[in-house]
Amino acid sequence: MSIVGKMHIDGIFEGNIASLDSISIGKAGHVRGLIKARAVDVCGLLEGEVICDELHIDSGGQVRATVESKQMSIHPQGCFLGERRMKELSSLSDEASKIETGADAIDSLPDKIVLDPKSE
Repeated sequence: MSIVGKMHIDGIFEGNIASLDSISIGKAGHVRGLIKARAVDVCGLLEGEVICDELHIDSGGQVRATVESKQMSIHPQGCFLGERRMKELSSLSDEASKIETGADAIDSLPDKIVLDPKSE
C-alpha cells in the first residue's frame, strides 16, 4: 500500500506500507510487514522492518523489527527488540575509514614531544 498523507492504524494490518508523511499505530494496532515513512509513531505492536527518518516508541508501544532510522526514541514504558541500523551509513563509514586504529595509530605518533615552558 502506498499513501501520500498520514495514516493511523488501530487494527490489524499485514503487508507493506510506504508513506511520504507519517504513520501512527494506535494502542489496539498490530502491524506486520515492511514500513517506509518519514515518521513512525508506535503505541501498539509493530513487527517486521522499518525504514524511516524518525521512529518514536510511546508508552506501551512494542517494536520487534529491524529498524533503519536517523532518529529513534523509546519511552521508558516502551519496548524495542531487534536491530537498529543508522540511515545514511555510507557517509559515516567514509569518515570512519579516515581514522587510524590499532598499530597504524601508534606508528603515526611522533617519536618525541617537546612542550614549550613559555606556553603555560
